[in-house]
Amino acid sequence: MSQLLYIILGLAAGVLGGMFGVGGATIMVPAMVYFMGMGQHQAQGTALAALLPPVGLLAVWKYWQAGNVKVTVAMFICLGFLFGGYVGASLIQHVPSPVLKKMFGVFLLMVSLHMIFRK
Repeated sequence: MSQLLYIILGLAAGVLGGMFGVGGATIMVPAMVYFMGMGQHQAQGTALAALLPPVGLLAVWKYWQAGNVKVTVAMFICLGFLFGGYVGASLIQHVPSPVLKKMFGVFLLMVSLHMIFRK
C-alpha cells in the first residue's frame, strides 16, 4: 500500500509541477513530513532523489516541443544549481529538523505571499 501512496504523491507532484512550473519538492516535502512521518532532512533528501531523473525528461520535452524552453538559459541555471545544490545541502545537514521544518515553511510562505500580493 505504501508504494501506491508514493506513486500517487509523485503523480500529484508531477501534475502540479508540469502545470505551474513549481518544484515537486513544494508538494512532496510537506506530504512526506506530515503524511508519511519522515523527518525534514529525510523528506528533503528523498524529494531531491525523486526529482533527479524525471525533471529532465517528459515535462521538459513537452515544454521544449512547444517552444517554451530557453536552452542556453537553462544550461547556465543548471550549472549554478549543480554547485548551489551541493553547497546548500552541505550547509543544512547540521540544522536540527524542527528548525529546518520552520525554515522551509517560512520560505514557502514568503514565496506565496509575494505571488499573491505582488503586482
